[in-house]
Amino acid sequence: MKLNTKNVAILATNGFEQSELFEPLQALKNEGATVDIVSLESGEIKGWKDGNWGKSIAVDKTLDQVNVSDYNALMLPGGVINPDLLRANETAVDFVKSFAEAKKPIGAICHAPWLLASADVVKDREITSYNSIKKDMINAGAKWKDQSVVVDQGLVTSRNPDDLPDFNAKLIEEIYEGQH
Repeated sequence: MKLNTKNVAILATNGFEQSELFEPLQALKNEGATVDIVSLESGEIKGWKDGNWGKSIAVDKTLDQVNVSDYNALMLPGGVINPDLLRANETAVDFVKSFAEAKKPIGAICHAPWLLASADVVKDREITSYNSIKKDMINAGAKWKDQSVVVDQGLVTSRNPDDLPDFNAKLIEEIYEGQH
């Protein structure tokens, strides 16, 4: 229970990759963290699994109810639909950018680094992502690596659901250390 004093925001909307929200959520809670599902609108958001709609999860807070100062870290699940919708939302992009400016840990997996690129936080940083957006990350100035998890000054990125064990472990470690 090494995160029992930590608050983490998971920013997501409809179309999040189901395993990439639920597995980090459970890993963070298992370590004692308080986790809020933050989204664009209240109610529930629906996951995506195996090419179809999956399980839903309740939204705890909307973006207009939260501030970077409320949290120790931010986690961004992937999927294609979820980060694409979020990166088109200025408030969501600003929320992500505020964590980078505050030097708080940010975890992003799969297609979620799209949001990091939109927030201008990947330039000259080592990251990874889903392979199909590798070029987008390089064009945004990132130093892309093909590894299960890449950590660069509190920024924790992974490629796909197969990387979740490594991703969850490193995200927890970064939040625990809280040096970033």
